[in-house]
Amino acid sequence: MADLDPAVRRYLGDLVAAARDVLGDDLVGAYAAGSVGLGAYQPGRSDVDVALVCADVLDPARRRELVARLRHEALPCPARGLELVVYRLAVARSGTPEPGFEVELNTGARMPWRVTWSAADRPAGDGLFWYGLDRSILHQCGYTLFGPPAAEVFTDLSPADLRRLLTDALRWWLALPTPPGDGPAPGAEDAVLGACRALVKLRHGVWLSKVDAGRRLVADVRSATGAGGATGDGGAVT
Repeated sequence: MADLDPAVRRYLGDLVAAARDVLGDDLVGAYAAGSVGLGAYQPGRSDVDVALVCADVLDPARRRELVARLRHEALPCPARGLELVVYRLAVARSGTPEPGFEVELNTGARMPWRVTWSAADRPAGDGLFWYGLDRSILHQCGYTLFGPPAAEVFTDLSPADLRRLLTDALRWWLALPTPPGDGPAPGAEDAVLGACRALVKLRHGVWLSKVDAGRRLVADVRSATGAGGATGDGGAVT
């Protein structure tokens, strides 16, 4: 976080202050995830991903108030947008692969507005694997903005659940429509790097940013085959 854009740093402080105004003592913690947590934030390209953890179920009035206080029009996000998810502490600590969130908000100058009031309202076609994977990332490298360390609040997934969600994520990317011709599909770069990140997690047991994961796999191949990139028996790298 030392090198984080000062505007984003101020924004995260203001976001936590607004969340505390709404939730009071029910706010257990606030954590930066995604590119911020992984130390890969890129101004002009990255989102700001934040997870809030509350002590118990939020009533509808406080969910609406939280959304009203944190939406871009009320608290302008200096990044592409804010992706916010609120979890109960019991869900964060459960290690469940299920979505399990209280409210989800996407808002920003360059991000489509979206608010989902419960996990049951999340369309299956939009992917239900994101949340368990995000909580796994938070367990390893969530940056604490307020409250106890992320590793104490978020429990990692079991190996079996992790493999299943990573497989679901890859299938979701592959199912996206592709344009005619030779042009890349929208999100193709994210799909490839997302696959790299999944493979690194399964091979090495660590979460890296997408770009760092791609570099790690290149290094793995070079280590296994020699700096020239050819296999020892002259075969192709697979």
